[in-house]
Amino acid sequence: MAGARHFSPEFFDFLVELRENNTREWFQNNKERFVAEVQAPVLRFIADFAAPLKAISPHFVADPRPSGGSMFRIYRDVRFSKDKKPYKTHAAAQFRHRSGRDAHAPGFYLHLEPGNVFVGAGSWHPAPDALSDIRGAIVEQPSRWRSAISDPGFRKHHRLGGESLQRAPRGFDPEHPLIDEIKRRDFICVEEFTQSAACKTGFIDRVETSCRAAGPFVKFLTEAVGQKF
Repeated sequence: MAGARHFSPEFFDFLVELRENNTREWFQNNKERFVAEVQAPVLRFIADFAAPLKAISPHFVADPRPSGGSMFRIYRDVRFSKDKKPYKTHAAAQFRHRSGRDAHAPGFYLHLEPGNVFVGAGSWHPAPDALSDIRGAIVEQPSRWRSAISDPGFRKHHRLGGESLQRAPRGFDPEHPLIDEIKRRDFICVEEFTQSAACKTGFIDRVETSCRAAGPFVKFLTEAVGQKF
């Protein structure tokens, strides 16, 4: 995909305007712009990313359907939030495992927000059983875990992030040499990009490189929860 450009300054301009005018009336009056300037470029990126993603792992999906596919909805779930703004002010895509039921399963993620562009990978807020499985895998395969997070290619591109417990989780030795890893509640890594980089030709190739660098990390997590990578 060298030479392909998917995102433009107008893409981010729309999201800035949406942040400043986050109302249903404004969005409905600008719905055609959203479809043309934001939704269509993301769906085209997802479609074009299917082949590179398959080369990383055939078990992850790039689904370009506008509803029910890899692209997250622009609409916010405000049912339990004090912030009642109806729309997200970023666009995002989740490349899930074929067996993953939701965004909490191991996968790859692209976030596009004015001033905040990044590729993420791993498992964010895994379900209790999955979290226990991942922690158990770290205990059972410490060398493999260390290799996954200390690989030079991984460290060149990614930093680990997410939340951690203050104390050792129940059932795990607080003196374990990898206890700081075991205490993680999220097993995610992130590579940040500039907004201008996202607007250049070849950005999709940089996303592919980023996801490939995170491959051993995601492979460990995927196999820890009993899925194929």
